[in-house]
Amino acid sequence: MHKNSKKQAGGTLLGLIVGLILGLGIAVGVAVVIYKTPLPFTNKGAQEKAVAPANGDLTDPNKPLYGKKAAAKDAVPAPAPVTPQDAAKAPVVDKATLAKEKAEAIKAEAAKAESADEKWIYYLQAGAFRETADAETMKAKLALMGFEATVSERQAETGTLHRVRVGPFGQLETMNRVRTKLSDNGIDVAVVRIGK
Repeated sequence: MHKNSKKQAGGTLLGLIVGLILGLGIAVGVAVVIYKTPLPFTNKGAQEKAVAPANGDLTDPNKPLYGKKAAAKDAVPAPAPVTPQDAAKAPVVDKATLAKEKAEAIKAEAAKAESADEKWIYYLQAGAFRETADAETMKAKLALMGFEATVSERQAETGTLHRVRVGPFGQLETMNRVRTKLSDNGIDVAVVRIGK
């Protein structure tokens, strides 16, 4: 009645220790292989180092790319050194004068923009729809965002189009601000320019 049965002792603990040792060995092996493998795009080894020539001429960095063909220019001439006499001849620019000139240039550009604004009236067109209901829906959507829009009809070859427009704007700057707000809210608009 006594059967020969062997009892396992310490199987779980021994398996855990053997598994950790094997895993550690594999990790070390992978790390060594990765460390020994040369990495692309790195400058670790015996590649040429760029050294400036002693005579002051700069060499062409693309020279190795030419192959056996002769380069158009062997060297790029170095810029002439600035001497104290050359520095003394340079004009002295006052920061206040420079700021005043910049302010005048900005005023001139603003005057030019205003003269251009006097010739045109701008509208932002949010869409052109075949159905009146679609145009009214877009107009209501714009009204919920705080923009007053108008719907106008236009006869086209394919039928009547209902255009939804915001405006008119007399100044380009104002129109651009509204256009930015509309695009921030996900409404794509087209600029329509009409002569006065």
